[in-house]
Amino acid sequence: MNAPIIKCHNLSHSYSGKAALSNISFICESGEPIGLVGPNGAGKSTLLNILCGFMRSASGNVTLFGHKPGASALSGRVSALPQDARLDPAFSIGEQLCFYARLQGLNTQQAKHETSRVLEAVALKDVLKEKPSVLSHGMAKRAAIAQALMGKPELILLDEPTAGLDPVNMRKIRTIITELSPVTTFIISSHDLAELGRLCQQMLLLDKGVMSTMQLNASENNKPTRFLTLQMESCPAPDVQAKFNNVAGISRVSNPQKNEFIIEYNPEIQPSMDLKIITCINDNNWQYRQLSQGKTLEEKLFFDGM
Repeated sequence: MNAPIIKCHNLSHSYSGKAALSNISFICESGEPIGLVGPNGAGKSTLLNILCGFMRSASGNVTLFGHKPGASALSGRVSALPQDARLDPAFSIGEQLCFYARLQGLNTQQAKHETSRVLEAVALKDVLKEKPSVLSHGMAKRAAIAQALMGKPELILLDEPTAGLDPVNMRKIRTIITELSPVTTFIISSHDLAELGRLCQQMLLLDKGVMSTMQLNASENNKPTRFLTLQMESCPAPDVQAKFNNVAGISRVSNPQKNEFIIEYNPEIQPSMDLKIITCINDNNWQYRQLSQGKTLEEKLFFDGM
């Protein structure tokens, strides 16, 4: 039986007496991308640094593919992209990627082939001889991701891979991750919950050094009720809530922020609640922006149960 990709048990670390990680335990199996989320200072970077072997935990145990982080047996199997990764401005993109490939044990010919492969994977095959200074921010981010793809690793740790990118480049990186997911497991740390919601079904939530896990599909499908999230144009919130509460099958309507409504309903009473909501909106001449199944990832992770 294969060892889990990552296995953490009672992992703890602190800085100057302040806990960054507090006895966290979790297991990650190979498969779909996994999101790592939490507020600033939650311990995400500390965890990633420990997983990469850049630092040791104060206590607890962690293994990747059954080996300690940083072990030689993990060479070529595990890769990482720090949030602020930069390529050396003095050398061409191709020279640097070839150098990284040689560090993984590839010979010169193999390194050149691998460099061409990863640059093509991120749609940058034309910048092989260019220096980093000519790249836009989005291109530089993709070039850094190309370095993380070297050697076809089985596990890639990405820290804010889409931070600061425009929608076009965000989509390109999302496509890269999606296309590689059948053979590579990604752990993605990000504050962009919309992006994570598109990519990941499993979430690791860190808050003040304490971890909890969530399987997004299971979190709502196992409940007897369902949810809709409605984004309205400017509207009279009390009237909207009152009208929706009169629709058969709706058990609760909340208004967590301006022009946003979360509708809890019983699908056995009304399986087509989305159509009922749209009918109600039209009957009252309201305008809406979006109606989606379930709660937003933000609501699931940070506000459920509050």
